Amino acid sequence: MPSYKTDGQDDETSGTPASTSMDVIDQNVNPQDLVEPENALPDISLAELPTVAQKAAASAGWTNLMPVQAKAIPYLLAGRDLMVQSRTGSGKTGAFLLPILHRIQRDRRVCQAMVLVPTRELALQVSKEAALLGEAAGVTSVAVYGGVKYGPQTSALRDGAQLVIGTPGRILDHLLQRNLRLDDLHQLVFDEADRMLSMGFYPDMVQVQTFLPSRPILGSMFSATFPAHVLRLAQQFLTDPDFLSLSRDRVHVAEAEHVLYADPGMKKDRALVRLIEVENPAAAIVFCNTRRTVDYVTIVLQRFGYDADKISSDLNQNERERVMRRVREGKLRLLVATDVAARGIDIPELSHVFQYEPPEDPESYIHRAGRTARAGSSGAAISLTASFDERMQMERIAKRYGIPLEERKLPSDDEVATTVSERVTSLLEAKIRGRDNLKSERMRRFRPLIDEWMESDEGQILLAMLVDDFYQDSLHAPPALPEESPAERAPRQGRNRRRSGRTRRPRKRRN
Repeated sequence: MPSYKTDGQDDETSGTPASTSMDVIDQNVNPQDLVEPENALPDISLAELPTVAQKAAASAGWTNLMPVQAKAIPYLLAGRDLMVQSRTGSGKTGAFLLPILHRIQRDRRVCQAMVLVPTRELALQVSKEAALLGEAAGVTSVAVYGGVKYGPQTSALRDGAQLVIGTPGRILDHLLQRNLRLDDLHQLVFDEADRMLSMGFYPDMVQVQTFLPSRPILGSMFSATFPAHVLRLAQQFLTDPDFLSLSRDRVHVAEAEHVLYADPGMKKDRALVRLIEVENPAAAIVFCNTRRTVDYVTIVLQRFGYDADKISSDLNQNERERVMRRVREGKLRLLVATDVAARGIDIPELSHVFQYEPPEDPESYIHRAGRTARAGSSGAAISLTASFDERMQMERIAKRYGIPLEERKLPSDDEVATTVSERVTSLLEAKIRGRDNLKSERMRRFRPLIDEWMESDEGQILLAMLVDDFYQDSLHAPPALPEESPAERAPRQGRNRRRSGRTRRPRKRRN
């Protein structure tokens, strides 16, 4: 297990920016929540920032740096690759934008820094901050994302935007079309890396990597959680990164996060599907208390389109062995089971455990939740309750075992629709990139038909049906994730490293 230092000092730069669109949270960081490298750098204050960064912060009306900014910025200014674990709304956007603005050469109209984000919404949010801060620093930026016309994005890129913020798929499109070149790139940021992987962007990220310069570039990764596949992504893109966390209760070497969705206000089966849609787990077990419920939930998930199967006492030996073989080979995405039927089943790197019902035996919760977050990685144990009694049962379990149970609000229809829409857009854009000229020419035959369909409700329904069928087919396979390598290891801590002359594995760049 990596060695970490916990800072016992209070954060002195905990004020709130006076005029910025960043979310505002409690500015006081509990010293017990802070995890830093053993060779930690001291915090930085607003007055200690480089001149360009100070000017940018002043133009936005900032009066103090937020904790994640005060902690993270010194590492990035020192040229050290960094992994940062911090909650949404903690100010991490400013933590990577200010060092970027400081390092960009304003007289060079080429892409020098790139921020990869998982969604259109986040691209717009970060680009808004970049525009606000960058105006005072004299830095130009552009947001690029899928589902919209290429024209304005292409123009901004060809005009020499110095900071590019976008989703991996659309950035890859611009790279392939030679609207964007990364020869002069010296900074790369992954924002909400865990969500990028759950959105299915890993293949695009690997392809983007082939366009990166072979010389060293400064890399950083910001994420709410660091499960094993995110750690692998860091090892693939970053060089010997430091690790900084402002949320020890969710630090990646800790056990699973325990989440409760109480009184979902809808049928529990629909609530489960909604959560799976948003979480997009690579592999999960759904626990039920009875064989009858297992049968029902399995049918619901299969009807919705998921690769789901069950283990129950009424399966014959051949059927049970078939399911178990898929489990052992890591080819089954969702397994529905009772506690008894699931005994002895081990799914490698189980990212999620869903509890459709609270266990009848409190001790069973520990066994259920313990199936994720193994081998030092993180995972999620998500519980659904639809009645007062079920909620009280979960609260008793949490109190008995000292479990930090976090209650969350079920994602809304709009939130689910946005997530699904962006995921299907990225999947379709990835698919169209694989088409040769003949297939593209053949496809153009249908453009007039599409235009006609778009003008009528009936035509739009036909299009929606086609997109839905495509998306449902995609649900059978989990998102592609970085694979474990023999050299896989946790982020190194506690070593004084020479940054000069560090080497990065050469990457083939497309011409």
